[in-house]
Amino acid sequence: MKRALTCLSLLVALAGCQGFGVSGLAPSGVPAPVSRAAPSAPSAASIDLSRYYESVQSRMLALGLMRQDGDRPDASLTAGRLATNFENIALFNEYSLRGGRFVAERAPSRLRRWAEPVILQPVFGASVSEVQVARDTAALTQYAARLARVTRHPVQVAVSGPANYHVLFLNADEQRGAGPLLQQILPGVGSATIRSITGMPRSTFCGVYAFDDANRPNTYVAAIAVIKAEHPALMRLSCIHEEIAQGLGLANDSPAARPSIFNDDDEFALLTRHDEILLSMLYDPRLRPGMTPEQARPLVAQIAREKVSGSS
Repeated sequence: MKRALTCLSLLVALAGCQGFGVSGLAPSGVPAPVSRAAPSAPSAASIDLSRYYESVQSRMLALGLMRQDGDRPDASLTAGRLATNFENIALFNEYSLRGGRFVAERAPSRLRRWAEPVILQPVFGASVSEVQVARDTAALTQYAARLARVTRHPVQVAVSGPANYHVLFLNADEQRGAGPLLQQILPGVGSATIRSITGMPRSTFCGVYAFDDANRPNTYVAAIAVIKAEHPALMRLSCIHEEIAQGLGLANDSPAARPSIFNDDDEFALLTRHDEILLSMLYDPRLRPGMTPEQARPLVAQIAREKVSGSS
């Protein structure tokens, strides 16, 4: 997939979702189509992990978290707040790649997004049942249509054929042995990315890795999202919503962002109206990949005012 990779961004949200941006994808790295493996039964460790995530979801719901009513915001949304949230989420990194590992290091970044159409492809481990495959594919397809409408950028699902954004649904056993699959999807993928995915701890629910082109810095050309197959329904859908959106360019999170999934507090499970506005701002043609926070700030303030006033 790429040659020399250096991290652009990573975020931790949903009490354990991660988003990574990696730069320097070799132009020759063409994602390969992936065929579904033969069915297999989950291991005892995977079954235990399923029980653990069920208990986590139950506890969060009992605390009033993982809300699904983000289309009816109960927090005032001013132009200033919207502009600040956008800058914190789209123009800052939370992690960097140091010594071959992703480490916490918040720093200003540059605006990143896709220029080419985003072609999502679900990739299912052998442990995922055909019924669950159909549910996840339907959820991904519905969400892609929503993202395309919000961003006015092409986003669609292709269950077969060429794709540039692979969404992996793997259980713990499949994830640990995912190195060859990752190299098949993105030839030349770096060892740091492989280690991060195959060694993803229980506390990390899901993750996304977005890559830019060595010849087009800050323009994403490929991405891999990883969603643990052990998740119960709402947590699974929440991972789909957050990781796919992060992989479009909203790679950081902010504790001040509300109502939003780009927040560590897990209050909202699914993409909110606030988040839709952030995505529409990200793909506004007045903004350009590579802009620094200082360069983007005046335009972001103007766009935010238009969004709040309803003029765009």
